[in-house]
Amino acid sequence: MAAMTDLLRVDEREVEISAMRAQGAGGQNVNKVSSAVHLRFDIGASSLPINVKARLLALRDSRITQEGVLVLKAQQYRSQEQNRADGLARLNALVQSVAQAPILRRPTKPTYGSRQRRLEGKAQRSITKTLRGKVRD
Repeated sequence: MAAMTDLLRVDEREVEISAMRAQGAGGQNVNKVSSAVHLRFDIGASSLPINVKARLLALRDSRITQEGVLVLKAQQYRSQEQNRADGLARLNALVQSVAQAPILRRPTKPTYGSRQRRLEGKAQRSITKTLRGKVRD
């Protein structure tokens, strides 16, 4: 299963990439060069497995629109190529994070020893609080 998730990557042809001007400080370069990149990835229309699509759509992420389109903005670097590679790497990292199904927790009962330790701790705390009271003769 681990080998399969290593191979799970987003096909670049399914990602719509558009260049735009970056925000923030940067002098004249930021005002004249379109170095930031906007990536739009339609999760529903992608070639990802159905269970991965479902887990991606179930994420509570503000970058996923109501229509199921993931929108990423990459503007960390000064060159468009580096921002494009960074955006695709972040997209693949997000897909990898949901590629493997989460392990479901089986509910268990507390052990006898853990219950005893809990009660001993409560008794000790009770004694500590009782000793904080008024001193009586």
